[in-house]
Amino acid sequence: MGEERVKLADDNEQVQKFMKHVFRDMRALKTMLENDWFETDTIRIGAEQELCMVDSHGKVFSKSMEVLDALGEGNYTTEFARFNLEINMDPLEFTGNSLSQMEHDLHKDVERVRGVVREMGGDILLTGILPTIRKMDVDIKNLTPLQRYEALCEAINRLRGKEFELRIQGMDELLMKFDSPLLEACNTGFQVHLQVKPDEFVNRYNIAQAVTAPVLACAVNSPVLFGKRLWAETRVALFHQSIDTRQVGEHLRDSSPRVTFGNEWLQDSILDIYKEDISRYRVMLSAEVEEEVEKLMEEGIAPDLMALRVHNSSVYRWNRPCYGVGNGKPHLRIENRIFPSGPTVVDEVSNAAFWLGLLNGFEDEYNDITQELDFDNARMNFFAASKMGLDTKFMWTGDRKVPAVELIKEELLPIARNGLKKADINSSDIDTYLGVIEERVNSAQTGSYWVVKSYGNLVKESNRDQALTAITSAMMKNQNKGEPVHKWGLAKLEDLENWKPSSLMVEEFMTTDLFTVHKDDILEFVANLLDWRKIRYLPVEDDQKHLIGLITMRQLLREYSKAEGEGEDTGTKTVSDIMLQNPITIHPEASIMEAMRILREQKIGCLPVVKNSRLIGIISEGNFMKITIRLLKTLENKK
Repeated sequence: MGEERVKLADDNEQVQKFMKHVFRDMRALKTMLENDWFETDTIRIGAEQELCMVDSHGKVFSKSMEVLDALGEGNYTTEFARFNLEINMDPLEFTGNSLSQMEHDLHKDVERVRGVVREMGGDILLTGILPTIRKMDVDIKNLTPLQRYEALCEAINRLRGKEFELRIQGMDELLMKFDSPLLEACNTGFQVHLQVKPDEFVNRYNIAQAVTAPVLACAVNSPVLFGKRLWAETRVALFHQSIDTRQVGEHLRDSSPRVTFGNEWLQDSILDIYKEDISRYRVMLSAEVEEEVEKLMEEGIAPDLMALRVHNSSVYRWNRPCYGVGNGKPHLRIENRIFPSGPTVVDEVSNAAFWLGLLNGFEDEYNDITQELDFDNARMNFFAASKMGLDTKFMWTGDRKVPAVELIKEELLPIARNGLKKADINSSDIDTYLGVIEERVNSAQTGSYWVVKSYGNLVKESNRDQALTAITSAMMKNQNKGEPVHKWGLAKLEDLENWKPSSLMVEEFMTTDLFTVHKDDILEFVANLLDWRKIRYLPVEDDQKHLIGLITMRQLLREYSKAEGEGEDTGTKTVSDIMLQNPITIHPEASIMEAMRILREQKIGCLPVVKNSRLIGIISEGNFMKITIRLLKTLENKK
């Protein structure tokens, strides 16, 4: 696309100039559609593999630029953050052994990247969201230093403002403030492309919308973010919020997010999607467009339509329409953006096979899905599947409410099998990849189920960081074995290999479920709180959650003893009378060893954790006792 020429749309003059190029591209696309310029004799498939890089402790490994330099020529490119990479697969003709060839090519490229990263001291992982990712990892310092990414961050900040809240409710609840759009870099996906003939595009696109929910339900692999168990496919909620440029108004005015499932069925042409996106979404990015579209078309040469593609790239449809040129011939594609990366290459190709088979065989079962399924139900199904995975009940054709497992096994897998047969896919490939889907559904063990179940078991005998690191380590081991996720045993503490508390940060061990008091609270409330919650330290904060003091159990006992000895009444005393003002604090990104040093040298029992002057946690000798016990257990298990 000429990424190096993509830049921020800085002023009205730039926006107006760029929009003229977009409208010119739209006219050119319309002409090409009307005059049959598009390739129709060969149908191809493709994929984009995003992956995470991790260090020897299972945390992010921010060396993408160095890795790309070492990889040299190939299908490798950058992603939003320095700890992610992308592999762009060569397109394959959708027939014969194309699915097993896709698996072979993916394995080859993934292993090449893995080899280079390992030489630098890291490793790679295929996962929708890295279980061990921390808030500090999505700081702007980890932004890939390229103009396109810098422009995108700046554009989002201008439209939305630099600080926003992330709210996701699942088994746990995540409520945090962020100041960087790099939050989206937590997500890694496996995008699948299907080339579509222009006269079939409308029907195929609507089919893609209809089947999005059930194919996602059995492919979920992103249940944990910042140690919280959220949606089965948390990528969906995270992507919607991290790229949302809308601002809240006082009235009930409709406003579409830039990450969108869509608003209605497609009626007439791919042009309708582009028209809607141009109408709804203001230009965020522009580019130095040098292409002379009219002149190229007069010479019979298919233009790249760079301006239209740049604008299309800044609107994030889960099923995205794509225009491209290959071997001098233009083509149309549907890009499926719903699949998470992982759990293994085999799982990913199986997900792709399921989706491709449905798109190729669905019209034999439903001639026009828009007459059978309400669009609002298709969209509702998508968000339900994102939250619940295989536990979802779908609103389906004929106003039926069908459990995901029943719908996939009894209706959709046979349709997908028929669709792959129509494309003359080898029967052994059909059996292999759809067999993985069937066995995954039968076992109910998706990637998300495996993570959540493993976490639930591990956190009973370890702390959060150990549990998440063990899960990450077990993921890497299972991916190296190559067996699909439904065959994985749950993660165990023995999977921890290089876990070291000296390399860890305060935020990974601090207590965040805090009980606090205000300066005007009476001492009886303090005494009861310490007794009821079995705690020894109470931070004192104001209404804006600024730390203003600290009360300890020792202080309170001393106060009561003094009052009793002197015959004083403590009933009128408040927190402000006895609290320790300006207590020693620590930053969440400080190391555990630094926290231990401060506690030892200052002879204190706890450290409030403060960031941007606000209290966000507390770490005490109790936390360190737990770390020590669990480290000893880990060492014992390795013997």
